[in-house]
Amino acid sequence: MTSQAQAPVQDPASGRAADRRRWLALAVVMTAAFMDLVDVTIVNIAIPSIERDLSATFGSIQWITAGYALAFAAGLITGGRLGDIYGRKQMFLIGMAGFTLASALCGFAANPEMLVASRLLQGAMAAMMVPQVLAIIHVTFPAHERGKVFGMFGAVVGLGAVSGPMLGALLTQWNLFGLEWRPIFLINLPVGIAGLILGRRFITESKAPKALRLDLVGVALATLGLLMLLYPLTRGRELDWPLWGHLCMAGSLLVFGAFVAYEKYKARKDGSPLVELSLFKVKSFAAGVALQLTFGIACGIFFLVWTLYMQIGLGWSPLRAGATGIPFSLAVSAAAGLSVQKLVPRFGRKVLQTGALTMAAGLMLYIWEAGRYGTSIHAWQMALPLIVMGVGMGLIVAPLTDAVLSEVPREHSGSASGLINTTQQMGNALGLGLVSVVFFGAMDDRLAASAVGTAFAEAFQHSLWWVVAVLAVIFVVMFALPARPRAVEAPASAVAPVGEPVGEPVLVP
Repeated sequence: MTSQAQAPVQDPASGRAADRRRWLALAVVMTAAFMDLVDVTIVNIAIPSIERDLSATFGSIQWITAGYALAFAAGLITGGRLGDIYGRKQMFLIGMAGFTLASALCGFAANPEMLVASRLLQGAMAAMMVPQVLAIIHVTFPAHERGKVFGMFGAVVGLGAVSGPMLGALLTQWNLFGLEWRPIFLINLPVGIAGLILGRRFITESKAPKALRLDLVGVALATLGLLMLLYPLTRGRELDWPLWGHLCMAGSLLVFGAFVAYEKYKARKDGSPLVELSLFKVKSFAAGVALQLTFGIACGIFFLVWTLYMQIGLGWSPLRAGATGIPFSLAVSAAAGLSVQKLVPRFGRKVLQTGALTMAAGLMLYIWEAGRYGTSIHAWQMALPLIVMGVGMGLIVAPLTDAVLSEVPREHSGSASGLINTTQQMGNALGLGLVSVVFFGAMDDRLAASAVGTAFAEAFQHSLWWVVAVLAVIFVVMFALPARPRAVEAPASAVAPVGEPVGEPVLVP
């Protein structure tokens, strides 16, 4: 992309090479996003196997899932800003290398404690890698192409959602080399190595045009606030909700207040805050961040209780449970591409609001079926509510990302994408923590073996009503989004590949 006034002359062959290079770079970063998403969904389906093999308590199981989300959420803003400062390509490759190493440690974990620690490391490395995905897309493709690219991103999300449970189910069921659940992590090794080789070759480096510094005080305050909020919530039920937990969660609000005050001071002092608070003056960004948080809560609750319901409550095998989710994931993938490319340009935010209502309708249909058929429900009977839910989610996930980033200045794209992912993962961690309340809080602590199935089915229905309530909030908040998408093209010099002077014509392959 060049500035029109000073566009350099390119021969057609070099233009085609540059175009091919950026699409190959897109394939690499999409693969990283796919790997991250698969790693989340693949773990959910293997939870019962991990529980049996490692003799893990439910508290440990909750930390295997929530610990990843917590480390991910705590590090995402920092990861995004590091990309702005030191280069998105460099931080992407470092994050992918660390993620691959952490996956190996997860695969060879000898006990629940080692697995939890490895998952925390994996989440921290994902926080280094994932913010660069949206930032690289944002700076590589012009505004008129981003709708198509984010549509592809939504399709990859759907593919990851369908591949994760099925891949996890197959790998767990096959018990390759007697390793049981371990291949679900080890499979990341060849993918990560290939991504490192191709990413090093095809991704073009970019960073913020002005020199920025890492806000270490901001990092400390943001991480402390998230830990004070999410740790007691995640362990609360296991520890019988101690007083220190309530005080810690209340104190997190004070820490977040101090964080905001310090970020304002940092912006005035040297212009290098961890979070660009000026971004919240962009209406679409502020509303989008709130939506990412609440949507993350809904997803965090649903996907964990769904796995527990099918595999423990109904006693289904991992393969049967994974196959049950295929209609849902296919519906997400199809609706995501359709919403960005066809529906949103014509109908605007009404598409997202329709998605929230559709997803809520699918949940209520699921609640009715779970109550109607009880523990004798079949996988084919779940197909209709899952398809309806999947269509609703697909109408939300892809256009929401584009709407949130469309008016963000390119020099802050790394920080913005990190903040978007942080709020979504914070919501996901909150949702996972709330499972203790909305799911296990709805059943007795001691159940006879014959009563487990019925208790899990009833707790599942109870949890889904909470998700419906969250979607109602999402529907209302969506009124704060712009009625129509508005793509703002930043000048070509906003983000310069390393080695190019800012302000001169810049080609972004």
